[in-house]
Parts: sequence; C-alpha cells; structure tokens
Amino acid sequence: MSTDAPDPLLTSLLAAVDAAPDDVPLRLHVAELLLARGRGAEALQHCSRALTAAPGDPPARGLLRRGTAALAAPQSPQSRPPAVPPAAPAAGGTERPPARPDFDWRQAEEDVADVPQLEPAFVEEAGDPVVEDVLHAAPTVRLADVGGMEQVKQRLELSFLGPMRNPEMAKAFGKGLAGGLLLYGPPGCGKTFLARAVAGELGAGFSEVGISDVLDMWMGRSERNLAEIFRVARRKAPHVLFLDEIDALGQKRSHLTHSAGLRNVVNQLLTEMDSLSGKNDGVFVLGATNHPWDIDSALRRPGRFDRMLLVLPPDEPAREAILRHNLHKRPIEGIDLGKLVKATDGYSGADLAHLCDTAAERALADSVRTGRVRPLTTKDVLTAAREVQPSTGPWFATARNVALFGNSDGSYDELAAYLKKNRKL
Repeated sequence: MSTDAPDPLLTSLLAAVDAAPDDVPLRLHVAELLLARGRGAEALQHCSRALTAAPGDPPARGLLRRGTAALAAPQSPQSRPPAVPPAAPAAGGTERPPARPDFDWRQAEEDVADVPQLEPAFVEEAGDPVVEDVLHAAPTVRLADVGGMEQVKQRLELSFLGPMRNPEMAKAFGKGLAGGLLLYGPPGCGKTFLARAVAGELGAGFSEVGISDVLDMWMGRSERNLAEIFRVARRKAPHVLFLDEIDALGQKRSHLTHSAGLRNVVNQLLTEMDSLSGKNDGVFVLGATNHPWDIDSALRRPGRFDRMLLVLPPDEPAREAILRHNLHKRPIEGIDLGKLVKATDGYSGADLAHLCDTAAERALADSVRTGRVRPLTTKDVLTAAREVQPSTGPWFATARNVALFGNSDGSYDELAAYLKKNRKL
C-alpha cells in the first residue's frame, strides 16, 4: 500500500491520539494500522510511547516485536533494492548481517530507546506468580487487644487455639497441626482483626488473601495463583492464611454453571484444603464471610472449614473500647461513654467509627465558623447517632430467613439462639 496516498481514517485517529496521548489501546490501534501500511518506524514510535505509559503491556510488547521483525525482515523480490556487496567481517571473525540501505537502524534505536527493559515474554509466562507480597510476619496484636467479645474469645481458645498451642497433646488425640475455621457474621464486626489476633496468639506468619490476589483474566492463572499461595504458606509454616470474603472464592458450584473459570477455582481451593495427606500441617486456614450460606457445601466438610464461629456486633465492653479508641485523639469534653454505649446497641465496629467521624465533622464545622476549636461532646455523638443508623439490619433480615428455613443440619443454631434472645426471630 502506498504510504503517500491520503488516509482520512488514519489522519483522524492520529488527531485523536494527539488529543488523548495516554490512551494506550487507541495508540496501539494506530500503531497496528501504521504497521499494516508499511510505516514501521512510525508504528515503533507509538509502541514506545505505549510501553512508557504501561510498562509490560502484553499487546504493546507483541506489537513491538512484530514491528521490529517486519522492519528487519528481507523485502519481497518486487521491492528488494539492488544487491550490494556483503559487509567485511568484523574484528574477531564474526560476520555482520548484510547491510540494508533502505532501513535507518540508528533512527529505529532512537525510537525505542525509552522503552523500559523487560524480560522476554516466555520467561514471564513460564514463571510462578509472585505471592510474596501477600505474606507477612506474625502480627503483634493479641486477643487481649480485642475489646469485649469474651464469648468469641473463649470459643476461639477452646476449639482452635488450644490444640494449636499444644501440638503434642493434639497429636496424642489424633488431631493434626492444621485447621480450618470460618468466621461469619454481619459486615464490619471485626473478623479481620480477630484473624490477625489469632495469628498473633500462635506466633505464626499471617497472609490476608483477597479475591484480587487470586483471580486472573488468563485461563488457568487463578488456580495457579491459589496453589502458589498455599505452597509458600506451607514453606513458611507455621502460617495463618486468612481468606477474606471466602464466599467469592468458594461459591456453590451449582451457581457457577456458566462460569467454568470460577468452578475451577473452587475445585482448586478444595484440593489445597484437603488435609488427608497431612501436607497442610502448620498451615492454619481462616475464612471470613458475610454469607456462609453461599459457600459450597464441600468446603464445610470435615478437614476443611469444619468449624464455624459467629462474630456478632460488638457487645457493651467492645463498643466502649471502640468508641474510646476513635475519640481519644480528638478534642473531647464531658464524654459520657456509658450513655453512648447504651445508645449504640446493634452498631458494628465500622458503624461506630463512622459515627465518631460524623460527630467530629459537626464539631469541626462549628470550630471553623467561630474560629476556635470546640471540643466534641456527648450531645454531638448522640446527634450523629440519629443520622448514622446501624448497617447490620439488612444482614439480620437475611440471616433470620436462614435460621428459620435453612438450618436443618444445626449449622446456624448459635445464630438462631442470638436472634431469639434479641427478639429478632
């Protein structure tokens, strides 16, 4: 195709690139068109700009390789220039490739000089996914740092921490040094903080694994990411793997009939958690979810998440500790914590933090208006409590139906007892 003929489409696209220079997909589309029209040097310039904006972008790298190969490839017989004598051998006997007078190599090197140095594509594709960034040392927080929630702490101690702290005794009773515990309850009630405290009590490393650390757009990568996370945790045992929002990674496979990728992730998670071979000794798996009823039943099998612990909204001692923590660094005056605790029954920990922020905003607005700092008072917090309602209501509405109609195996007896005691059932 002649490069001298006017091309309205390409002219419009080049103008669009000038208007949006950081639009990488648009720039790569223009580079494709330029390469197809025989304007390889210009295509390389756009590849360079794209890789500067998005280092490692696979389409940009692939296009860069194609463009470079096209420029370096011999031309067809119809367009090949007259033959020229071969270049003399370089010092040391290495023969240089034949010179191409129609291609300016110096200009090509300048075009790609600002492209970041990257590993070859096959090295990245063959390597293991990087998971070290989700693995951390043992947390310093302990259960004593969790305000209130004494019943939850006792359940943790009896069913999970006690056997882990006494491995010889546990083995005498046939209990392996592995375990799976599922924390469930309304959002914002401290499940992640409890998981960190468990790791701190065990003196174990801690990994908080979210869905973004596992799922990948490429086929098979999600399963490999999950397998690698478990492999590294085993190597660093004792280690606590905390799988946040486990219902997203371990959904019921009956709900995934049209999503083979997620079904494979669930299958991989089941394989990694299978403790029959003892390969998970020293790896303690904790899961957290707001919707345990959406988790695949195979994950609840003995040897996997065979224990469940209900984490409810903070009780009075816990609410006092949370309110004290969120108020103590702010200017306060005459705060009656007892009155605030009574007024915030049913609030989650996140709700209480938001309540304190809302009250602080009111005091800050008054301070800005008067030009002097006005401390927070009990009235500010109580006024904010009329605006900030507990966010746990919708969760309990769903949980009530589960406790009434989905508790045939007794899994939710603890939840049903709480709802009955608080007259929500």
